Amino acid sequence: MPSLGPRTLLATIALTTTLTLTACDPAAEAEAPPAPPAPPASSAAYATASAPASSTSPAGSGKHTLAEAATAGGLTKATGAGAVSDVPVDPGEMRDGMHLVVADYNRAGQTSGRRILFVGVDSVPEDPNKRREHLWRGLIDYALQNGSTGTPTTAKPYQPGPFGGSLECLSLPESANTTDVICGWSDTTTAAVALFPRTTPADAARLFGAMRADLEH
Repeated sequence: MPSLGPRTLLATIALTTTLTLTACDPAAEAEAPPAPPAPPASSAAYATASAPASSTSPAGSGKHTLAEAATAGGLTKATGAGAVSDVPVDPGEMRDGMHLVVADYNRAGQTSGRRILFVGVDSVPEDPNKRREHLWRGLIDYALQNGSTGTPTTAKPYQPGPFGGSLECLSLPESANTTDVICGWSDTTTAAVALFPRTTPADAARLFGAMRADLEH
């Protein structure tokens, strides 16, 4: 290894010192553009929470099922000879693991007259919206005695409730009972419809949402 003379050694030390100071110079570091801040982990949740409520919301996670309830939304399930005993609306293809719920319900204090008819299925293998439309058209035909001229496209959306999905209602002005209303809901795995005699779409939607809380699990 060659030996360095005094002048060469001093020049090397000076150069090394200059490079070291430059590398540690705070001013030099300040000139570098700062890295963009990472988005907060809760930004997506905040955006969802700040969005206005809508008639259609994400369906809850997990599989939902339907089951008959003795009371649903404050209504009492009809029993005995006057209760619905068959399936008045074609529910579509039923496969293993699916449940069909057909029931009619009395309003508080009701002892006669037309009841609220409910038809719903769970574990739907296809798009539940398509199954709801199938049920809906069948219920319209039933309500109009197979003279349907209304379609689900005339429905108005309403708040679906905690299970999410969508809930819509339509009136049947072409019916002999001009105040009849049909409502339907669908989410990730269930689809259901109901016929509400002598009511308004807004009242039927509120009542249907309350029924859903007791019929869907």
